[in-house]
Amino acid sequence: MRELFFLRRLHLIPALLACLVMVSTLASAQSVPVPQPQVMIPSPPQLAAKSWFLMDADSGRVLVEHNADERLPPASLTKLMTAYLVERELDRGNITMDDMVRVSENAWRTGGSKMFIEGDTQVSIRDLLYGIIIASGNDASVAVAEHLAGGEVPFADLMNQHATRLGLHNTSFANSTGLPHPEQYSSARDMALLSQYIINDYPEHYAIYAEKYFTFSDIRQPNRNRLLWRDPTVDGLKTGWTTEAGYGLVASAKRDDMRLISVVMGTSSEESRAQETQKLMSYGFRYFETVKLYDAGSVLNTPRVWGGESNQLSVGVDSDVMMTVPRARNQELTARLDIQGDLAAPIAAGQRVGTLAVRLGEEVVGEQPLVALESVEEGGFVKKLVDQVRRFFSNLVGGWFD
Repeated sequence: MRELFFLRRLHLIPALLACLVMVSTLASAQSVPVPQPQVMIPSPPQLAAKSWFLMDADSGRVLVEHNADERLPPASLTKLMTAYLVERELDRGNITMDDMVRVSENAWRTGGSKMFIEGDTQVSIRDLLYGIIIASGNDASVAVAEHLAGGEVPFADLMNQHATRLGLHNTSFANSTGLPHPEQYSSARDMALLSQYIINDYPEHYAIYAEKYFTFSDIRQPNRNRLLWRDPTVDGLKTGWTTEAGYGLVASAKRDDMRLISVVMGTSSEESRAQETQKLMSYGFRYFETVKLYDAGSVLNTPRVWGGESNQLSVGVDSDVMMTVPRARNQELTARLDIQGDLAAPIAAGQRVGTLAVRLGEEVVGEQPLVALESVEEGGFVKKLVDQVRRFFSNLVGGWFD
C-alpha cells in the first residue's frame, strides 16, 4: 500500500511556516509550553423516553444513542416507509402526482387518524401523499398500498424488502399505517436511517414534511409535529402514537450547513416528545459541527499506472466527504490516502483503488473508498513491454524507475 498524507487546509501552510521561523528565532530564549485550550463537551442528555438517537444527516456520524436498536412498535412512524415508497415510485416515473386513485371501502373504513377520504371516490396521489405525511391518514396509507401493490399484505412485503435493502436490521412491517400488529416493529436507529434516505434520495418531495397544515374536503388539519411552530430550523419529519407505542417523533433540522436527524420513541405525551427532541437537537448543534473535507470528483492524487495509454491515474472520491466533529477541533483533522500499489491497466472509471481514512487526533472518524476518476485503457504492445521492464526495476530499487 502506498501511504500519502494530505493537509486539508493548504492555506494554513504560510502561517505554519511563519510560526516555525518564529520558534527558530526564539530558540535561544527560555522555552515556555503554551497551554492548549480544551474542548469541553458534557455528557449527552438523558431523556424521558424508551429509546433515542441523534445523527448527522450528511456525515452519518452518530452523536447520541440510547437503546437505539431496541425493537419497539413504531406507530405512525411506519408511514415514513409508506411515503418513501410513494416518493420512489414518483422518482422512477411509475406514477405522477396527478394520477387518480380509486378509494376502496376498505381504505375508507380504516380506523385511527384520517385525511377523511370517501369510499368509491378518486383522489390524487398528491393529496394522498400530503394526507399521509401531514394528516397521518391511515385511510390514505391503505389507499396507496392498494394502488401500488394491490393490497396491504403485498405492500408490507414490499416495505420489508426495502427495509432490508436500506439496512434497517431491526425493522419489520405488517401494514402501511402503523396500527398495532405483533409483527410490526422498528428501532430508533432504523427510523433515523430511513429518514436520511428520504432527505437525501428525494429532496424534491422533502418540503412536504415541513408543511404545517393540510386541507382536504374542507377539513383543515395541523401537522402534529409541534417543533415546526417552535423552531424555524425544523423541517420534518413524522410523529407517531398508539397506546402500546407511546408518543414518538422523528425530526430533522438544519442550521447553517449542518443537518441533524433525531428520533425519540416511547415518551409519555405530545409535549414530552417535543421537549425531549429539543434537548437532543440543542446538544448536537451546540457541541458539534459538520465540515466538508473534499468535494465529489476532487482529484486527491495521481499515482503511476503500468501498461496503460496514460502513465497516471486521477484518484479521488465519488461523493462529498463530510465529517462531524466536536466544535473547535476541525483543525485536528488529518486525511490519509492508502492507494493500491502496482496499479495496472485497464482501470475503469469508478473502480475502487484504495481508501481515504480521516482521523481526529488518533481516532479514525471516517473512511471512504478512493476511486478512479477516469478510465485508463491498456497501451500498445511496445508500451506494455517497456512498462514491464520499468516496473520490474522500480519494484527492485524502490521506485526510481517510475
